[in-house]
Amino acid sequence: MIDRYLLRYFLAVLDCGSFSRAAAQVNVAQPTLSVGIAKLERLLGAKLFERTSQRVHLTEAGTRFAAHARRIESEFNLAEAAMLGVEPARVLRLGVLATIPSVALATLAEASGDDRLELVEGTERSLLQRLARGRIDVALTLVRGDADRFAQEPLWSEGYRLALPAGHRLAGEDSIAAEALAGEAMIVRRHCEALAETSRHFIERGVRPFLAFKTTNDDRALELVRAGLGVTVMPEAHALAGVARPQLAGFAARRTIGLVWAAHAEPLRHAGGGVIEALRTSNSA
Repeated sequence: MIDRYLLRYFLAVLDCGSFSRAAAQVNVAQPTLSVGIAKLERLLGAKLFERTSQRVHLTEAGTRFAAHARRIESEFNLAEAAMLGVEPARVLRLGVLATIPSVALATLAEASGDDRLELVEGTERSLLQRLARGRIDVALTLVRGDADRFAQEPLWSEGYRLALPAGHRLAGEDSIAAEALAGEAMIVRRHCEALAETSRHFIERGVRPFLAFKTTNDDRALELVRAGLGVTVMPEAHALAGVARPQLAGFAARRTIGLVWAAHAEPLRHAGGGVIEALRTSNSA
């Protein structure tokens, strides 16, 4: 039989990434926590963590166990609340792809109502890792059509366009060839999932722009485009007054954004809720 405190120890290590920080979180000495994890591993007959000098990583068995542990702890909390006659606020831990426009997230807090919303920003890779470890319930991220690992719900699909300052000599054009931008300064969006394809598109046409700025912040990239520092390529949904968004001729890259669900969050997926329903209805594919 697995005692609840062992699950709490396991989840603390999972969330904190180290035994020392996990011990502080659950208010026990680190040796006590280590003994608890060792006991849990003996009960399960599998090693759950690999330790390095800098961080603790889940083993394959630990990854499988994580979703169950998260679900069991959630049920414990719900049972305790029910016995106390308290209606617990539902917490939705939503991962958000860093390249999704801020405006697309602005209404989520309003849609959450009485539920609590925790937003976690990250790259596609980091969000998938968090889903596998049960550290988030669902991610608003890229959907690539491979549903073997996680349940997926496509919401919308979009292409990519240029972003130029409104006063740029080509800002009034509907479509601009890469060759027309030879000699232009370029702002590089380092988190862009189409970055390699974008670079290849320009290089194949003999265009090697001057790289004026590299950033992982799309809002900053847009502001600097508007200020005239350079031009860039962004998903169609990004917009800012003073920034023109013409087509990049011959550039056909597209992305599909959707909900990708952690294994433990299947009840949340079917229950819906304010935030999830808002995303489903406002961005249906």
